[in-house]
Amino acid sequence: MCAFFSYGQDIFGKWKTIDDKTGEAKSVVKIYEENGKVFGKIVDIVNPNRKNAICEKCEGEDKNKPILGFVLIRDLEKSGNYYEGGTIFDPLRGRQFKCRLALDEDNKDLLQVRGYVAFFYATQYWQRVKE
Repeated sequence: MCAFFSYGQDIFGKWKTIDDKTGEAKSVVKIYEENGKVFGKIVDIVNPNRKNAICEKCEGEDKNKPILGFVLIRDLEKSGNYYEGGTIFDPLRGRQFKCRLALDEDNKDLLQVRGYVAFFYATQYWQRVKE
């Protein structure tokens, strides 16, 4: 069996999160697969004043844990061109949403990140971090 990896053609790796309201970079999230599910962990925070921030609005075991290292995307599965069926958590607002990830059709270095509540959704485009 031969494995072939085409850089830039899948969602795995590091992505710079971009705030959909301000256009500013906020963090770097590593998207990875574990036990057949897709997760995303914050591996860097852009603003040096927020490097030691804690998740004050989290609940349960995540309450007051560092945001750096926080797993904000959980339990997504591949479905066609999308990864969905899991959740994304916004540690700044303390809200969890259903989540869908997909590579942008025109630019594979952009990741479409969509969070849903009922029929309403918000979309961000994260930028691939080339290593």
